Amino acid sequence: MSNPLRIWLVSEGITDYLVLKAAIEVMLNGRTFDLKLLQPDDSVAFTGQGQAGTLGGGWSGVLKWMRDSVGRGGQLSNNPVLVNTDILILHLDADVASVLPAENNDRGIDGLVSDLPCAVNCPPASATTDRLRTLMLKWVGETQTPANAVLCTPSKSTEAWIIALFFPADKEMIRRGFECHPNPASRLAVQKKGVKFPKSEKEYLSRYQEIMDGWNWLVEHLSEAQRFQNDFVAAARTIP
Repeated sequence: MSNPLRIWLVSEGITDYLVLKAAIEVMLNGRTFDLKLLQPDDSVAFTGQGQAGTLGGGWSGVLKWMRDSVGRGGQLSNNPVLVNTDILILHLDADVASVLPAENNDRGIDGLVSDLPCAVNCPPASATTDRLRTLMLKWVGETQTPANAVLCTPSKSTEAWIIALFFPADKEMIRRGFECHPNPASRLAVQKKGVKFPKSEKEYLSRYQEIMDGWNWLVEHLSEAQRFQNDFVAAARTIP
């Protein structure tokens, strides 16, 4: 029996962690794995008090982790984190591509945010996500994705995946495009009474099996879900 696959995740928050964990369970199809949340720090991230560790949560926490992750020679590939895990997932919602430098008040990531915005017209979603992925690699000192690293860039956020799965008839999302609506999370709060989907750890946990059940449908309909699956499965196949 093979050992559990060791997967480490850098993400914007707890709800993203739960969506990606559900996806991983489906993609591994019964293969055991241990998923460790590196960012936000999982020692405090699940306290239910909104904590996220020393780097904070959200996209700025991910950028700070990237800034701090470069190893010897200024490259992520020289960081022991890639030696101690089978797969490292770096998640960043594509709405980050629209961040303006003036929106950033944290001098710790000024050098990274100065590369933004990099968003272009959507569709296609890839026009922006390709640019964001190039920046992510630049921020960790790489020109190509390390062999056991996987980039995950939902457009415009993982909430787009949730809306598409649970509210596929949402007229506003259909009109603007499920991967092009600038703020999918805003649609979670305006669904009909009794079927709203609060963005909370509790709600996502209660819908966890439904997210798993709907993952293959998302891969068929949303390009960035498909890209994440393709990249993840390719990386997993290289691990004995």
